[in-house]
Amino acid sequence: MVSLDSGVLAEKNTTSRAKICGYTGLLVVLSVINWADKTVIGLVAQPLSRELGLSASQIGLLGSAFFLTFTIGGFFAGLLNKWMTLRWSLTLLALAWAISMLPAVVVASFAVLLVSRMVLGFTEGPTSALVHAGMYTWHPVEKRGVPGAWLTGSASIAKIVVAPLLAVVIAAWGWRAAFAVLAAVSVVWCLIWLPTWKPGPYGEEAAARRHTPGGPEKVAWLKIILTPTCLGGAAAVFAMYGLATVVMMWLPSYFEVGLGFSSVQSGVMFALPSIAALFFLFLSTSIGDRLLARGASPRVLRGVVPAAGLLACGIALVALPLVTSAAVSVIVVSVGYGVGSIVFPLYNAALSAICPPKQTAGSLGIFMGVMSISGLIAPLLTGVVIDFAASPREGYALAFQIFGVAAIVGAAIALLTVNPIRDARRVLATVQKP
Repeated sequence: MVSLDSGVLAEKNTTSRAKICGYTGLLVVLSVINWADKTVIGLVAQPLSRELGLSASQIGLLGSAFFLTFTIGGFFAGLLNKWMTLRWSLTLLALAWAISMLPAVVVASFAVLLVSRMVLGFTEGPTSALVHAGMYTWHPVEKRGVPGAWLTGSASIAKIVVAPLLAVVIAAWGWRAAFAVLAAVSVVWCLIWLPTWKPGPYGEEAAARRHTPGGPEKVAWLKIILTPTCLGGAAAVFAMYGLATVVMMWLPSYFEVGLGFSSVQSGVMFALPSIAALFFLFLSTSIGDRLLARGASPRVLRGVVPAAGLLACGIALVALPLVTSAAVSVIVVSVGYGVGSIVFPLYNAALSAICPPKQTAGSLGIFMGVMSISGLIAPLLTGVVIDFAASPREGYALAFQIFGVAAIVGAAIALLTVNPIRDARRVLATVQKP
């Protein structure tokens, strides 16, 4: 891992905890908005189907089209980080989200929804990598698990806190109002962010000023991308992200149409996988960060532990068709999804440990771009499986079983390959001086 000299430690010691929490919180809020924008299509799936006569495959296509452009946009994170400061790149992206929400409010049709979701996907694509890179400037390598869990947990926060509020808005004023509210929230965030943000002591700017190892140096991109840690971690998050997109888009419909719960019950239970995810995210990262600070093995805590969580998730989903009780099915999906979610903050942190600070955003952009490719496949595949299944319940169960098999394969690959200490040494041995 990139070593930190006494100058970094002195600067860190003078930085107030409140300031670190404040800047991290700003980025978490943006990530919550980002996930709320994604989640809203799942909340309005049934109203859209009734009003516009959309099939399950068409709803799935909206999700897959979003992730097509989301994947493409993700690869631009490094360029945005090079062209402009984080302050302005995130401002422009958040404003673009707001603008992309509005056409569907004015003209409701499948074509308008499709195009607007694709625009939203492209502008949201670079966000996660940039947000992680910004957050990492305020936290040392060995303490990035918990802050990363907050960013990953923003998906759960969006479902637990924001989704019920949006459900109330949809019930009171219709699905268009939810789109308008999300656009307004993005604008408000920008008004707070612009005069507030500053990069922290672990970013490339501070490192370059101090001329520390990992500061002005540069590593060939392929040396990072082709490490076993990057490739193995990508296999794991690829599998889990496909499941995450299906949970985001299809879970309320699964509970309502597949398991027979009412719409109100389904809306309430939509939060259960997210609650489970938050529990496992903070359990694994808080313990892991403490152990790493005491000298424990990054290979175990950043490699083996998340792979084991993903393996448990896959086994639970593969067994889902064997479950006959609706209530037990909800528990299996919720716990499986929750324990599998730990791969995101832990493998993101593992990747950040093997690259110089100035290449963190670009490396994460490529890593997350590969990850999000599964979002192109999963929502549409689920819709097709449901449409052709003998019953909705069988269709949903089969879809989850498919993603369970993918999770098991991804976990096995990651278990054999992820080792950040080993790969950090290999990468930094190829440092190029500017």
